[in-house]
Amino acid sequence: MTALCQSPRKVITAPGFGVPKGACDCHAHIIGPVPRFAFVEPRSFTPPDALVPDYLAVLSTLGIERMVIVQPSVYGTDNSRTLAALIELGLHRARGIAMVEESVGMSELRELDAAGFKGARFITMAKGGAPIEHLEGVAKKIAPLGWHIEMFVPTNAWPELYQKVYDLPTPVVLDHMGHITPDRKGDDPALAAVMKLLETGRCWVKLCGYRVSLAGHPYADVAPVARRFVEHALERCVWGSDWPHTNVEGHMPDDGELLNLLSDWVPNRTAFRRILVENPAELYGFGG
Repeated sequence: MTALCQSPRKVITAPGFGVPKGACDCHAHIIGPVPRFAFVEPRSFTPPDALVPDYLAVLSTLGIERMVIVQPSVYGTDNSRTLAALIELGLHRARGIAMVEESVGMSELRELDAAGFKGARFITMAKGGAPIEHLEGVAKKIAPLGWHIEMFVPTNAWPELYQKVYDLPTPVVLDHMGHITPDRKGDDPALAAVMKLLETGRCWVKLCGYRVSLAGHPYADVAPVARRFVEHALERCVWGSDWPHTNVEGHMPDDGELLNLLSDWVPNRTAFRRILVENPAELYGFGG
């Protein structure tokens, strides 16, 4: 039996700047209630409930209007919890990322697509995800829908996965900054593989960096990594809070502080708006 994760903060810091209209949090999870939505076995952790009203309270403080709800590993390929969240939130402001295996039927994919799902996630950093061996099969099935593949894999996996990811018929989104840690510099093979993927023009990166910090709070060591991504692929960077911060030990992240970090990673307000508003609108199909 896995240990219960700590709960997210009930009170967070307000951003120290004006957040542009139409801003999007591109990475969050909705969890529970249990037992209505049962967790998969085996799993790597057991999170507490993190419901839509709780999340909307966070977004209200942040001044963020749009969101992307990502299937967490604890639900495996049963997307019913994330689907229910999208229905509750509505297509005018919410999109979703599913987890599916290559055996998934097109009827299920079309149902998810109609509800606002825009991608399929592969995660090998925790138990519960679809096998990475299904990557190519899933990509072929979702490509006609205009979906993308989202990946959360160990840093050292990128050199081996590079060609396979390069050959996919879909765009690819790197969860948690590709899990590139601050000590990866120069000609590091993992960093080189990720940067080469970004050069294809079909690879996006989520600027969600606290999990790759080696120093911990306040995560200042992540800044050079984030700035490198912004410098090389501003037009394909998005931001995510990662609320409710499952399986975090020690300091519980403050979502307002995390958003404040983004303002330190970008060169100007134009880039800030690009990452928070324009890029998510393109990647996830938000109108206006």
